[in-house]
Amino acid sequence: MSSKPGSKRPVSVPATRALPAARAASRARADSVARSARGTSLAASKQQRRMPTTRRVTTPQDSNLMGTVFGGAILSEIDLAAAIEAHKVHPGNVVTVAMDKIEFHRPVFVGDLISLYTKIARKGRTSVTVCVSVWAERRMPPFESVEVTEALVTMVAVNEAMLPVPLSSVSRPR
Repeated sequence: MSSKPGSKRPVSVPATRALPAARAASRARADSVARSARGTSLAASKQQRRMPTTRRVTTPQDSNLMGTVFGGAILSEIDLAAAIEAHKVHPGNVVTVAMDKIEFHRPVFVGDLISLYTKIARKGRTSVTVCVSVWAERRMPPFESVEVTEALVTMVAVNEAMLPVPLSSVSRPR
C-alpha cells in the first residue's frame, strides 16, 4: 500500500521484508527476558553449552538435617567426575590424593539436577589436577541454573601395588 504526497494514509512496507527482521528482534528480546527470568547469567549459558562429565538428580537419601543436599554427597560426585576426566589422559588406575579449594557457593536442594563439568588444570609426571565445577538446575521457580560448588582434585596414576607410575603416553580420544 502506498499513499500520495500530502495524503494522511500511512505508507506500509511489504510484509516480506519487515517480518523476518521483526521476528528475529522479537525472538532475541524473548530469549533475553527468558534468560533474566530464569536468573541464568552469561557464564551459566556458556556452561550449559558444554557437555557435562556427569549429571544426576539429587534424592532425599542425599539430604542432611537442614533439608539440603549433604556436602559429602557432592564431594563424592566431584571425585567420580575427576576420575572420569583423569582417565582421558591415563587409561590405567588413578587414585585421589587431594581435593583443594573446595568452595560451596550455594546449597543444593533435593530434586535439583546437578551437572559436573571438568577440565584438566595441570598434568604432571604421575599426576593430573582436574578442575571440577558443579552446577544445579533448580526444579522449583525461578528454575535457575547456578554454580553451587567448585574444586581442584589431584589424581595420581598408580600400579597394582598402589605405587605412582608415569601418566600413560597413550590417551583416549575425546
